[in-house]
Amino acid sequence: MTGAANLRQTLRNIEVFAGELPGFDPSIAPDTPFELFTEWLLKALSIGVQEPHAMTLATADASGDPTARVLILKDVSPEGWQFASDASSLKGHDLAARPYAALTFYWAPLARQVRVRGPVVRETPELCAADFLARSAGARAEALLGRQSQPLADLAERDAQVEASLTRIKSEPDLVAPGWTLYSVRPESVEFWQGDKQRRHTRLVYLSSPDGWTKQMLWP
Repeated sequence: MTGAANLRQTLRNIEVFAGELPGFDPSIAPDTPFELFTEWLLKALSIGVQEPHAMTLATADASGDPTARVLILKDVSPEGWQFASDASSLKGHDLAARPYAALTFYWAPLARQVRVRGPVVRETPELCAADFLARSAGARAEALLGRQSQPLADLAERDAQVEASLTRIKSEPDLVAPGWTLYSVRPESVEFWQGDKQRRHTRLVYLSSPDGWTKQMLWP
């Protein structure tokens, strides 16, 4: 058996939806996706899911070519789902060209997934600065360099520049990276997916309209 065939079989043998899974009754779901998302996130946190606020952010550039990466959720409210990055990063360039994004959360022990799609807006300079200053010293030091995704010669160069940036932060604690941006995804649709061992998955999507939110179940 070839290595590729071995891997194929290994993948097929991996157990999915292990353990006890929660139920999900769409008929008693709250009126807005923000309430249900908060409920699901806090449930994931309560059972010990590691980094339940981690999410995949998908964007597309001016040509429509997609890119995805994992980021940390900063906040969620009726105003949207928030994340932050430097505007000069690849994701920042994508969002400047096409201010629209998709977010995906997946909490494997619960077999739960949430998908958020909608336009993206930049928050006020004051909120951007507050988000930056709330970061750890190391995170601020790296962000101040403004070199995300640029070619790197070696790790020693990285470490030296971050150390220099840390020194600068110590002398200027209120320093904010000029390109640091807090973004909000204004949701047009939010889908909640509950997995089932028998593959009778339950899907509920909230759709935004001028009159508020409507709910619709979907086939698995």
